[in-house]
Amino acid sequence: MRQTELRLSAADRKTADAVRAKGTCSAREVNRAHILLALDQHIAESQIMSVLGVGRMTVWRTRAAYRDGGLSLALRDVQHTGRPPKYDTDTEARVAALACSQAPAGSSRWTVQRLHEAVRVEPGLRAISRATVRRMLKKTASNLGAK
Repeated sequence: MRQTELRLSAADRKTADAVRAKGTCSAREVNRAHILLALDQHIAESQIMSVLGVGRMTVWRTRAAYRDGGLSLALRDVQHTGRPPKYDTDTEARVAALACSQAPAGSSRWTVQRLHEAVRVEPGLRAISRATVRRMLKKTASNLGAK
């Protein structure tokens, strides 16, 4: 199989060599630096794959990323945005503040169910679920049983 050539600039070669030698980067970054340096030295893909224990797609993607965006894109993972949070920190603060307030009449403390009922009365929080209330309290390390 014919291998597409890859030529690193002197600065990129020095940086990739530093990433490989430092030991402070992630294993993926070190592997990608190894791949780029091996491709620069015209080492066969099959040999790179067997020595580093990576697949052909990893070699191809690393080469393509270097050609498309340079060394930083080839070495580091692209940030993925993920799903945006449904409730902002102000909402979480309102739920936590309600949990820290006086327990409802007839109860010595808040339960998640009673807190959920109280939160749903608040304007703008009618659609919040009981599980979401529980997760918000868990994030703030709230203890409903504390007096």
